[in-house]
Amino acid sequence: MTTADTTHTPESHTFEADVAKLLHLMVHSVYSDKDVFLRELISNAADACEKLRYEAIADPALLGADPKARITILIDADNRRLTVEDNGIGMSREEMIEALGTIARSGTKAFMDRIQAAQGGEGAQLIGQFGVGFYSAFMVADRVDVVSRRAGHDEATVWSSDGKGSYTVAPATLDEAPARGTRVILHLMEDAKSYTERYQIERIVKEQSGHVPVPISLVEKPGAEPQEVADGAALWVKPRSEITREDYTDFYRSVAGQFDEPALTVHFRAEGRHEYTALAFVPGSTPFDLFDPDRHGRMKLYVKRVFITDEAELLPRYLRFVRGLVDSADLPLNVSREMIQESPLLAAIKKGVTSRVLSELEKLAQNDAEAYTKVWETFGLVLKEGLYEDFERHSTLLGLARFKTTASGGEWRSLKDYVGSLKENQTAIYYVTGTDLARLETSPQLEGFRARGIEVLLLPDPVDSFWVTAGIDYEGKPFKSVTQGGADLAQIPLTEAQENTGAPAPEGVTQFIQSVKATLGEAVADVRASERLTESAVCLVASETGMDRQLERLLARAGQLTSAAKPVLEINPRHDLVVALANLGEGERTLREDAAHLLLDEARILDGELPADARAFSQRLARVMRRSLS
Repeated sequence: MTTADTTHTPESHTFEADVAKLLHLMVHSVYSDKDVFLRELISNAADACEKLRYEAIADPALLGADPKARITILIDADNRRLTVEDNGIGMSREEMIEALGTIARSGTKAFMDRIQAAQGGEGAQLIGQFGVGFYSAFMVADRVDVVSRRAGHDEATVWSSDGKGSYTVAPATLDEAPARGTRVILHLMEDAKSYTERYQIERIVKEQSGHVPVPISLVEKPGAEPQEVADGAALWVKPRSEITREDYTDFYRSVAGQFDEPALTVHFRAEGRHEYTALAFVPGSTPFDLFDPDRHGRMKLYVKRVFITDEAELLPRYLRFVRGLVDSADLPLNVSREMIQESPLLAAIKKGVTSRVLSELEKLAQNDAEAYTKVWETFGLVLKEGLYEDFERHSTLLGLARFKTTASGGEWRSLKDYVGSLKENQTAIYYVTGTDLARLETSPQLEGFRARGIEVLLLPDPVDSFWVTAGIDYEGKPFKSVTQGGADLAQIPLTEAQENTGAPAPEGVTQFIQSVKATLGEAVADVRASERLTESAVCLVASETGMDRQLERLLARAGQLTSAAKPVLEINPRHDLVVALANLGEGERTLREDAAHLLLDEARILDGELPADARAFSQRLARVMRRSLS
């Protein structure tokens, strides 16, 4: 271990609360495959080397007499110690405290939230499915020392912790610190001594980190000569014919920080006006920070193999689940990362990569429907954000979209399937929005559509309420809510089994509906006979020019709506209850008025709402029940 300068007393610090929780999880982990720790440390080391390459563009003196980046793994079996060292950018004292004492990545915080919600074995498995960075070292070490010296600085710092809640920071003597970069020393636990065996380390490096863009050497024992185990050749610059599926998977796991298999690999080189290489992966499982509002994309930007940033917006937000990199031959190296973000070249690259990713998803959907269905089930909710945000590509995204419908039997259907099943005189694509698929399937507003065999899209996600209002269409067919405006069903014939539902309304019902309207007054925008209903007595819909009721509810919950529009109450003129109420004599005036309010409250309940006045509802219900018993 590198010792602290004896003229300075080590400063003791307490870990941030979230780090303390994560460390407790690492120390007490029962996860069987703990190899993840080495992948994470190598990934950190490679990032440090890449950051130095970038800073050295502006300040070549940072490289000194040691310009070639390298990562070295040193084994000390006698002392049960494993060291991972790099000659990258290094860290100052302040940077070390920030990097190792707090959780800065929102993804790691999201991981912690997921871990806390998990139970037993699931929590242990999650460790291997998500990169937990430096802290994973505590799965195999009972103490970790980190010695670092920032490039161009004359001071070195040593950080040390046993992972039990606190750490120390102290100056390190320069003769015991790396000339530049970071040295991570793991004092291995007794049950982790297998990580001092050469074949074990070499196997892990080749399986999990063989394609990091920095050479990796292994020192088998103190004093031995380093032997290269990975050449640092960037995978993305190799011809596709020379890359195996295992190579792609290994690189994906390294760059994505996940242990699953990629669902789709996109590797291409663009030539002509702009030259760049892109290697992108669609994960096989959901990243933990997919819905984190502060989450950035996970596409790294390189210029001529020099790492620039991992925060460039290389893909639109609705493709934020894609992991990988872009290496440009055209972008300048000697400008700031902020200026690169504003570069028109970057905008052209973003457009090209986005189009290619969507094109490859289209090919997957055409050639392997089962594989694409899994992608849609994992990321469809995010892809649908593009229908609202990216009007330029809405046709492509609509073609990729899959839906559960009233006719799909629980399976996924494309809009191409839907349009191919349009009924005679049907001119729109009908949908219903809500929050629960099972509840949507039983919506009373669907009854008239089922009676005519019309397929309706079932849209249970919050984003659905927004993209359907964006004014888009599919092959000239507009999207129309079954809960908004008139149903326009008169021109579409009923199925043979439902022909009796189209019989004229009995006499007196029209007058009854008018009386209900007069009784309810300002509580509703209108009361009218319904073409939608075949089984239920009533339902609520929005007016033709009003906002869809589900969208209205979402905006109200978000505090973006000051007042709600009044609904339209539709009454089934052929329903037995309605006919019976219409036949009540003038002497039953109180019952008719109570019935009008109860019908409105019934419609509210069917729509997932509560009666507007619970006490009045209870009193009216009690009066009607007493009358039925008299």
